Amino acid sequence: MPFWSINPYVGCEFGCSYCYARRTHEWTMDRAGMDRGSDSPHQSFEKQILVKHAAPEVLLRTLDPARLGSTELVIGTATDPYQPAERKFRLTRRLLEALLLHKGLQLGIITKSPLIVRDVDVLRALSERHEVSIYISIASADPVLLRRLEARSPAPHARLRALARLRQAGIQAGALIAPIIPGITDDWKGLAALMEQAREAGACWVSGGALRLGPAARAGFLPMLRREFPELVGRYERRYAGKQHAGKEYERALARRIRTLQQAFGFPERGRRDGVPESTDLEITAG
Repeated sequence: MPFWSINPYVGCEFGCSYCYARRTHEWTMDRAGMDRGSDSPHQSFEKQILVKHAAPEVLLRTLDPARLGSTELVIGTATDPYQPAERKFRLTRRLLEALLLHKGLQLGIITKSPLIVRDVDVLRALSERHEVSIYISIASADPVLLRRLEARSPAPHARLRALARLRQAGIQAGALIAPIIPGITDDWKGLAALMEQAREAGACWVSGGALRLGPAARAGFLPMLRREFPELVGRYERRYAGKQHAGKEYERALARRIRTLQQAFGFPERGRRDGVPESTDLEITAG
């Protein structure tokens, strides 16, 4: 991967249907010989949260800035570092405090949770010593639609309010539309509404990419799709048959749509691949 990663928790209470980290939790539980009781691996991921109590001390002991160089260190690539467990254990905050002992790093944080604003003081101090980027992950500005996809995640307005508070504190932050779900959250109207609200919150950028369906993500996403969006099942079976990605044509068309909206709302283009011909339509689309 083109970055280093820290995840203070294994498992996540938010219960996003498309989450790709469920297999990691299953593997960790099995390796440690831990008992799930009557929970399935799917349920265990959301209910039995593993807490890396020693993570801040390990970071203090082992972090070598010279080894990182200009490579970004990202907190929260697998499970949310500000999920409800963080209110009690404060591991993410302690990790951030440990990073205050260094200088000149590239740091990123990915979260869906407004709890991040609790740590504005530390984040502001970190921003004076490092290049810090906060990615507020949000798949849709529609709270009803989002609840069908993410069982217990914070409401979109709460995430956007957190984004605004981070920006008011002078912290570099933007919105990460992740994942963009074909036929469900990829329509012009929905993406435009999200970008407009992110702009009102003062976002530095808005970026995003299409849903990936690896084995772990399929286990949670496909049952949700059959239950909530049965009319799309056949299209997904064709589009994602035997692969994780929606296909180059779809991804190129989606990239074009995102770039058009970024330009319309005054956001910088991120992840642009010049010289790649773009399709004009999305095959799996809601509008």
